[in-house]
Amino acid sequence: MELPVKDNSAGEDVIYGPHAVLEALRAGESLRQVLVAEGAERGGARVRVLAAARRAGVPVKRVPAAVLDRAVAGQAGARHQGVAAYTTGYRYRDLNELLARAVRRGEPPFLLALEAVQDVHNLGALLRTGEAVGVHGVLLPGRRAAGVTGAVRKASAGAVAHLAVARVDLPAALDALRGRSIAIVGLDAAGTCRYDQADLSGPLALLVGGEERGLSVGVRRRCDLLVHLPMRGRVDSLNAAVAGSVALYEALRQRSGRSAAAPEG
Repeated sequence: MELPVKDNSAGEDVIYGPHAVLEALRAGESLRQVLVAEGAERGGARVRVLAAARRAGVPVKRVPAAVLDRAVAGQAGARHQGVAAYTTGYRYRDLNELLARAVRRGEPPFLLALEAVQDVHNLGALLRTGEAVGVHGVLLPGRRAAGVTGAVRKASAGAVAHLAVARVDLPAALDALRGRSIAIVGLDAAGTCRYDQADLSGPLALLVGGEERGLSVGVRRRCDLLVHLPMRGRVDSLNAAVAGSVALYEALRQRSGRSAAAPEG
């Protein structure tokens, strides 16, 4: 029997864009249905989506492009590129699950914490970089910040499907991390230490503030160290995604050096 096309009025989340859908399938997420535009080119990422859906046993439906347009309606600037999927929603984790990942890998905890990042493109870029450098998880505030939506999934090129993300009371979570001897290092233009002169190789939660005001006073005072990026041009700051990505890669560089040196210790 032919499967009917769903609409987005039933409370389900919509993932859209070939890469976002493909990575959700690869990560084993529970997708209800994949939609592919009729007449779409049969090469590239769409072929991989179809193959991954078959392997996962997820129903695929070819539909007019207008159906996909309706499926992503309401998503700011949404471009489905001929592929979308329905899911019951992103599963957030708790803080203990994030830390358990570090234990399983035999690594010092490496977390990315975001305060009041509201632009979905900034959040998606930070999640993509976080996944690329191997963070064990990401902390997002429960309020006044973007969560994992279809737009964020697309902006992250699907990387969020491979991440453990927790929505938390951020000050309380930072207090809990400090209680476990995990250093809280915040990015702040007024930081007293250059980002590449700080020790980012041990248990770490890297904290990035929001686009408008950076780190709040309450969160800033919970930091063990505030670091800044040197600025030699005429602008006085980088956006949250760029600054956070630079610092994440510096942490990766230091942690890679520590891992390589460990057998000699």
